[in-house]
Amino acid sequence: MVHNKIQSGLKDGIPIGVGYFSVSFTFGMMAVKNGISPFHAVLISLLNLTSAGQFAGLNVIVSSGSLMEMALTQLVVNIRYALMSLSLSQKLDSSVHIADRMLIAYGNTDEIFAVGSSKSGTLGKLYMYGLILFPVIGWVGGTLAGAVAGTLLPADIISALGVALYGMFIAIVVPMAKEHREVAVVTVAALVLSTIFYYLPGLKEISSGFTMIICTVLASGLGAVLFPIKEKES
Repeated sequence: MVHNKIQSGLKDGIPIGVGYFSVSFTFGMMAVKNGISPFHAVLISLLNLTSAGQFAGLNVIVSSGSLMEMALTQLVVNIRYALMSLSLSQKLDSSVHIADRMLIAYGNTDEIFAVGSSKSGTLGKLYMYGLILFPVIGWVGGTLAGAVAGTLLPADIISALGVALYGMFIAIVVPMAKEHREVAVVTVAALVLSTIFYYLPGLKEISSGFTMIICTVLASGLGAVLFPIKEKES
């Protein structure tokens, strides 16, 4: 069975687009707050389409990090997309050519990957384009709305709305940590490492971008050692 109706893709993409709007609104607001113009904030969202990567990149930009720091930060944060694209490519119908696959890879976010992978059978390009369209519009539109709001709203309100970002990450991590012990351990390890790098002399001099890279690699490495995934015999 081949899923290749653009209407079905658009329908499945609406909830993702709505969720992306709220998250990217915070990104646009924070970007303007840190001196980035609304145009460039929107351009970042249009060309990247990655929540964690954009927030991490914004942190590197604000701290005047180097290009190498930016590249390594994005590699660590976004390397999962390469693995997801390889997996999703196996679901695409043979009629989807290389040019279409490259465009689909651009829009292959966590949520789009999850929806696409859950479908039985193969996926056609029209379905995938429909699935990607509303999330892209929601992400870019939310960034624009947040950036414009950041230029108009008082500083106190902007600061209060900035808390939404932390609430979003807490809402994502806490339920997973309750259900999966490995997630809880890796999360606590990352928090402890981040605190150590923030307060200890010598370590706190390391730039925020490299701190994020080191903490991510060490915490995920600890999780891989303590909770290895056992391969099932076929």
